[in-house]
Amino acid sequence: MPPKGTKRASPGAEEGKNPLQTFELKEEDAEKLREVQRDIARAELVLERQAQARLVTVYQKRREVVKNIEKFWTVALMNNAVIAFHAQHSADQSALSYLEDLWVERDRNEPRCYTIEFYFKENPYFTDKVLRKVYKYVPSPEASDEQPDEDGITPSMIDFEWGKNSKSSAMKISWKEPEKALTKLYPAVPADEEEDVPTEPGSFFNFFERDSDDTQVGVAIANEIFPDAIDYFTGVDMDEVDSEDEEESDEDEEDDAEEIDLEKPRAKKRRV
Repeated sequence: MPPKGTKRASPGAEEGKNPLQTFELKEEDAEKLREVQRDIARAELVLERQAQARLVTVYQKRREVVKNIEKFWTVALMNNAVIAFHAQHSADQSALSYLEDLWVERDRNEPRCYTIEFYFKENPYFTDKVLRKVYKYVPSPEASDEQPDEDGITPSMIDFEWGKNSKSSAMKISWKEPEKALTKLYPAVPADEEEDVPTEPGSFFNFFERDSDDTQVGVAIANEIFPDAIDYFTGVDMDEVDSEDEEESDEDEEDDAEEIDLEKPRAKKRRV
């Protein structure tokens, strides 16, 4: 008799050979799966284009509302963990307090690429009214010979890879005084090979003056903060929500990994 508290495996669980150990996927089935996967990716891209086209009107409405709310975008940005990490210096936060509008303009043909625009009112740091970061779509070499389908989708669009099919560009900020040039005062210190983030992020404004965006600041702005700006502004901790989702996913995986006692019904999960 097994010790008290030990979970019992299902009857016959140790008998015979595990059929999954001898499973082999036929090449013809694998090809069919790849084809279906591309169909799914194509449908998702079509839906993404349609969604972005409809969202523009809603974002414009939000733009009109929040322009009268003091420091809306500054607060929303600083409530994101990625931006908070890269804008640690009080001087950065002071400069960002002059931000009065933020907009993300997506490429009509490739909505996964975009231009980020920061609009500033008169401030003591720089003369630029707008700071931009452009992520340009870079078609694959074979794209020139492709014909788009009825939805304007080409095969290379389905194979889109961030970094390979996108390229970010920098702009030179017109600092008013040398002592106000935050990117010179707080340069970024490159990360060690074993680390994913810079040893010292330096000024947030390095984001605009550097060609690359290895730290994914732009991705956080365009894909997290801009669409969920109201939640970030009002204090909903989006990073905590994401963390809780990951924890629940990890717990689910652990539960699945445990031996299941078929004689004991499993508790139903609460629908969120």
